[in-house]
Amino acid sequence: MDDKNEEDEVDDQNIGLKEFSIGYALLRKLTSAFERERDEANIAQARVYDDLAAVDASVREAAAEALVTELVEVQNVYDMLEDKQLVEGALKLEAEKDDGLNSCAPSLRYAVRRLIRGVSSSRECARQGFALGLTILVGTVSSIKVESLLKLIVNLLEVSSSMKGQEARDCLLGRLFAYGALARSGRLTNEWISDRNTPYVKEFTSCLISLAAKKRYLQEPAVSVILEMVEKLPIEALLNHVLEAPGVQEWFEGATEVGNPDALLLALKIQEKIGADAKAFSKLLPSPYNQSRLFSADHLSAISNCLKESTFCLPRVHSVWPVLVKNLLPDSVVQDVDFALVPSTSKKHKRGRKGSSLEDIEKNLKCFFEVVIEGSLLTSSHDRKNMAFDVILLLLPKLPASCVHVVLSYKVVQCLMDVLATKDSWLYKVAQHFLKELSEWIQRDDARRVAVIVALQKNTNGKFDCITRSKTVKDMMSELKSKSECDLFIENLMTMFLEEGHTSEEPSDQSQTTDDNSEMGSIEDMDSVGNLGSPDFLRTWVVESLASVLKHSELDPDARFHAQKKILNFLSVQGLFSSAIGTEVTSFELQDRLRWPRSAISSALCTVCIEQLQLLLADAQKGEQLQLLLSDAAQKGETPHAGACGLEASDLGSYFMRFLSILCNIPSVSLSRTLNTDDDKAFKELQEMQSELSRLQAMQSQLSREGSNCDPSMDVKKIHALRYLLIQLLLQILVRPGEFSEAASELTTCCKKAYGSSDLLESSGEDEPEGDGTPELMDVLVDTMLSLLPQSSAPMRSAIEQVFKYFCKDVTDDGLLRMLRVIKKDLKPARHQDTDSEDEGDADDDLLAIEEAEESDVAETGETGESDEQTDDSEAVVGFETVNTELPEASDDDSDEGMDDDAMFRMDTYLARIFRERKNQAGGETANSQLVLFKLRVLSLLEIYLHENPGKPQVLKVFSHLAQAFVNPHTAEGSEQLGQRIWGILQKKIFKAKDYPRGDAVQLSLLESLLEKNLKLAAKPFKRKKSASNPSKKKESASWKRYKMISSLAQSSTFWILKIIDARNFSISELQKIYDIIEAALVAYFDSKKSQIKSDFLKEIFKRRPWIGHHFFGFLLEKCGSAKSQFRQIEALDLVTEILKSLVSSNADESGQNASKKMLKSHLPKICHLIKHLVTNMPEKQSRRADVRKFCTKIFQNLTTHNLSASLLKALEPDGHAACESQLGETFLAMKQQEH
Repeated sequence: MDDKNEEDEVDDQNIGLKEFSIGYALLRKLTSAFERERDEANIAQARVYDDLAAVDASVREAAAEALVTELVEVQNVYDMLEDKQLVEGALKLEAEKDDGLNSCAPSLRYAVRRLIRGVSSSRECARQGFALGLTILVGTVSSIKVESLLKLIVNLLEVSSSMKGQEARDCLLGRLFAYGALARSGRLTNEWISDRNTPYVKEFTSCLISLAAKKRYLQEPAVSVILEMVEKLPIEALLNHVLEAPGVQEWFEGATEVGNPDALLLALKIQEKIGADAKAFSKLLPSPYNQSRLFSADHLSAISNCLKESTFCLPRVHSVWPVLVKNLLPDSVVQDVDFALVPSTSKKHKRGRKGSSLEDIEKNLKCFFEVVIEGSLLTSSHDRKNMAFDVILLLLPKLPASCVHVVLSYKVVQCLMDVLATKDSWLYKVAQHFLKELSEWIQRDDARRVAVIVALQKNTNGKFDCITRSKTVKDMMSELKSKSECDLFIENLMTMFLEEGHTSEEPSDQSQTTDDNSEMGSIEDMDSVGNLGSPDFLRTWVVESLASVLKHSELDPDARFHAQKKILNFLSVQGLFSSAIGTEVTSFELQDRLRWPRSAISSALCTVCIEQLQLLLADAQKGEQLQLLLSDAAQKGETPHAGACGLEASDLGSYFMRFLSILCNIPSVSLSRTLNTDDDKAFKELQEMQSELSRLQAMQSQLSREGSNCDPSMDVKKIHALRYLLIQLLLQILVRPGEFSEAASELTTCCKKAYGSSDLLESSGEDEPEGDGTPELMDVLVDTMLSLLPQSSAPMRSAIEQVFKYFCKDVTDDGLLRMLRVIKKDLKPARHQDTDSEDEGDADDDLLAIEEAEESDVAETGETGESDEQTDDSEAVVGFETVNTELPEASDDDSDEGMDDDAMFRMDTYLARIFRERKNQAGGETANSQLVLFKLRVLSLLEIYLHENPGKPQVLKVFSHLAQAFVNPHTAEGSEQLGQRIWGILQKKIFKAKDYPRGDAVQLSLLESLLEKNLKLAAKPFKRKKSASNPSKKKESASWKRYKMISSLAQSSTFWILKIIDARNFSISELQKIYDIIEAALVAYFDSKKSQIKSDFLKEIFKRRPWIGHHFFGFLLEKCGSAKSQFRQIEALDLVTEILKSLVSSNADESGQNASKKMLKSHLPKICHLIKHLVTNMPEKQSRRADVRKFCTKIFQNLTTHNLSASLLKALEPDGHAACESQLGETFLAMKQQEH
């Protein structure tokens, strides 16, 4: 028994030992696995942790997933163990046993602690990577308790009193990231779902509130972490846990006092989710809560301190602003309403799904801007101004166009304008960025663009571009291309004009100026305009914009004409008429309402309206192209309406006159300006004449379509141009009363005479009988147009030019002379009348008057006291001795030079006004500038005349006067532009014109006189003024430049005159005077050092006109050896060489060869004598000897070509042969051998 018991005991021991061995083996296996896993994990995890800090986000994500996957596997193995204490005791890991993670594998504990410590690292992207790993790990492994995490975060990232600077900052940020990882993991939501009494939501919220209170930069991210949790929690948890968390209530209560935007953000987001009132929000949100209360003035004032303090996160916009924007502009309302910008009085507001209306939005938005943007931000620091612009940019994407005027309010636009006006401002780039974003926002949206333009200009009285020195508004207006945009803009401009003037709440810091259609202006110009508060400034911009709104549009003709009529109606009503019964009158004939502002507009603004009306009509005249429309209608077989009413369908001028007539017949409507008797009579005569011309034009058009008129096109154009001139003159009478009545009477008389034979125009009985004393019709018309030019507006000048274009072919010599006299007039001191001068006599005696102008210039230099620069210019041109005094000194142009001012007044009434003004002013600068302006306008007419009549003999008269005006420095005194304009007309319209004066009417005597004077002018030397011993380089350069231009003018004139002479084919005897003139110039060139004619100029004459060179061939051969200077002799050789070239070019046929041979043979003795002289007296300079050899070679070639070399050799004496062989060598010997 004992043995058996012993055996049993042994067996039991064996079994126990076996079981122990198995258990021990399993333990060792597990231990080995953990050790092996730990060893491998140490290497792998080290790599994973490094990857968690990588800059590349994809690397961090891969590392986090790998880490979590590995730890999940380890935890699963760990969960399979029954006795986990053995593993923990056998493994000496870093994890402590009292960390609260008792149910976690040691590797998991280590990882949790490592990840929490890692979020405090500032290395690369360690915070982001470790927080990502912690988020995934906590959300995946349920063994990690929330309670333990909250303790570990505090314990491992504790900020001790010894920590300072970066170390403390890293710990605080580490806590923030750790709490963020916990919030994103969703574990808190799961905790509340499993246990609605869990304390961890409150503890988590309290920890974040406490953390936010430590540092300002932690405040907004801490709230963002809370909001991460709030988004995941149900409403019950928010009410019972988040809002009830320790510290939250106190935080909300103190927010408005200290200015805590993050508390406001948290309150708004929680309120948005719970949708019910909560007492915890204290003063941050109204109770009961709704959007109207939220954006009431009282509440916004209460929270304005919170909003002002949100600037600490600049340049980033604080998160509270997008939330407020969302409440201001709910998506449900903005998406439901299709807004179009029309006057607010006629708009019907639509309701959104939630009951909010556009009215509520506008009300809330206006209150928000008045209290927060304007009242708090714009009146504060630069940072807060910056934030104000950022907030507006947040509003733009959802902002209805009808609310733009609220956002771009007066104070906002003034702030923007003031910043842009100062480029060195800290906010300048901010404002530029704002404008750029604003410009992009209005693209492809008609209503937005119009609303922004109106807001910017309305709040700056139309001076935004001018003060900001930009083209913002101008560029925006240039994008108004479609019909809908133009109509919308026109309607808003009219509404803006009719509204009472905008009253400035506070003046801008910038001075203001007139803005020409939003063109850029200068600060210097701003001071002379006046106060920004005047409504006339804004209304002036409105009027100018109305007239130019169609400038860049892409409208079809019908749409454009419709818009033009709408603008014309408005400008006519505002500028021409006033109502006696209120601000609105209904016209049944026009089927329209005529409206005026409540307070009468100023006369200056009425003038602006009329001026813009003139511009509108001028643009319409240019764009109508009536002749093309009539031609197209005839080709298509269409039959447009006849009569004046039918003409209105495409003629804005005709429509305007009908509109004017209708308004004049309305009893309660009258002209806004009282006209005197003469003006009233002229006004009515212009109306009647325009009406008659419209009827005549319609009749002519009908005849043209029927083919009954041989050449109706020009008549129609003439009538059309005259009609528009009458309209412009009618409006000009209203702009400048008392100045144009006489011209209007003369113009209507011209129209009656021009079309008096028509049955449609019966004589009024006032026409003067034709007789010797009656002036020509065209003379009266030209005189009338000249009288209108000095004081006319740009549209009237355009109309005058159009009339002149179609009538200039009929202009008489007297009329042309009147125009040319204007160009030559100077504002000189009165001189004693010359009793020997003839009035208007000897019209062509001295058309260029070079010498006389030169002498008078020199005399006037001392009398007028002109500037040194002008004196140098005149001396450069006219500082030479007078020659050929036998020429007549009186001319048609200078026949009035001896008249005093009173005599001048009687002769030229349109010049008399300018002379009177000079007489009454000390300096005469205003009179001089007016005269220059008058000359420029007359030059435009002369340019038209030359373009339309290039082949008429009168072109010579125009040329001579313009050339004299250009040469005379007093004519262009004080205006470089005038000289350049004359120069351009001479070059383009005369010298380079395709046609030139032809026919027997071109007098040879006139051509001779012009040729002589231009050759003298080309020979004049450049002389410096003796009194100016040391002139400045600038003045000397200007003098030299002017001298070169006049010399060039003389040369071009000579070429042009010779071309005219050549075309006439005069006989040799008739050309004798021409030859004498040229010979005199050549003699002076070779015998006088004072002659500055260029050799190239003479060669060009011989090249262009070979017959001149052939005539002077013998003369030049003589001068090659007899000229006073060796230099001139060598230049004479060049001239002879140029003539020889023309001989070669004329040898194309047999007759040409014979003529060349005959000429060379006749001059062979002179050639022989010249060659002998040259080789006997060779120049000393090497270059000149080369020129001589080159000339002789050319002579030998020509003689050999014409078989005259033997005659040359025979004529040369033996000593001549020897000299030629010595100096010319092989060239001469080759010719001799060829002959032998």
